[in-house]
Amino acid sequence: MTDSATQVRGGKRERLVASARDLLHRQGVQRTTLTEVAEAADVPPGNVYYYFKTKDELVKAVTEAHADSLRAMLGSFERHRSPRARLKAFLRSMIQTSEVAARYGCPIGSLCQELDKREDGLDRAGATAMAVFIDWAEEQFRLMGQKDAHDLAVTLIAGYQGAAVLTNTFRDPKLMTREARRLERWIDSLS
Repeated sequence: MTDSATQVRGGKRERLVASARDLLHRQGVQRTTLTEVAEAADVPPGNVYYYFKTKDELVKAVTEAHADSLRAMLGSFERHRSPRARLKAFLRSMIQTSEVAARYGCPIGSLCQELDKREDGLDRAGATAMAVFIDWAEEQFRLMGQKDAHDLAVTLIAGYQGAAVLTNTFRDPKLMTREARRLERWIDSLS
C-alpha cells in the first residue's frame, strides 16, 4: 500500500491510530468504518476490537494522538530563539500544509467541528487538541511581554482555523498562504 498512514511503523495499535487519523481527516468520522481503518493499517479487522472496543474509543485515541503530535510540532519550534520567531515558524507551517488544507481542511479543526455536533462525551474531546494550540501561542505572547496574551493567542488560532476553513471551502491553497503572511505582519506589529 502507498497510503502514508500505512507507512507508519510500530505496533498494531499505533498503526490503527495513524490510519484512523488519516481516514478521519479525509472522510470524516461518520463515513469511516473500523474495517477501513483495519485495512489501511494492515491489521486483521477482528484485531481492532482487541485495542478499541468501539469506534468512539478509536476516535478518542485519534484526538489524543493529534494533541501529542501537535505538542511535538510546537516543541520543534523551540529551536527558534525568540517567541516571535516561534510564532512565525508556526505560521510558515501553515503554508507548508496549504495543499492538504485546501482538500481536507485542518485535521484538528475538522475533527472538532464534526465531534461538536455530538452529545456523547466525544463532543469535547477535540477541545483538548485545540487547547494545545491556544496554550502554546499564549505562552509565546506572554514571553513577548504581551499582557493580553490569551486574547492574542485566541486571535491567532482563530485566524489559522478560519484560514483553514476558507482554504478548504474554496479549494484555494493560496488563501492559506496569504492569511499566514498577514498574520506574520500582525505579529510584527505587536510592540
